[in-house]
Amino acid sequence: QMQVKESGGGSVQAGGSLRLSCTTSRLDDDDAYIIGWFRQAPGKEREGVACIYTGDDRTFYANSVSGRFMISGDYAKSSLYLQMDNLKPEDTATYYCAARKGWYVGGCLDQIAMSYWGEGTLVTISS
Repeated sequence: QMQVKESGGGSVQAGGSLRLSCTTSRLDDDDAYIIGWFRQAPGKEREGVACIYTGDDRTFYANSVSGRFMISGDYAKSSLYLQMDNLKPEDTATYYCAARKGWYVGGCLDQIAMSYWGEGTLVTISS
């Protein structure tokens, strides 16, 4: 079992920045994991935002956030981060951190890939 917990959500104006953090219970061992950020806006499906494969630090981004968001990790601290810049009102959503041991051939932005989920943190962007 793996615990995942998000923090860092809040409210900012459009154009601002936020940094989300995700702490996990087991990221500093010898196994490789996919850690991803997903979001769900009111009335919409949950979508993949960004993910990282700890085995080789490959990162992947949704087109809607590419160039504005950056995912990074401090594996010794079992922590992942999502730096979000130039935020837009359409980025408003509950953001979830999720994890999976090992790679998933369908890609890490697919929520089906993930085994462990946090409870989410709310991000609100005002215009």
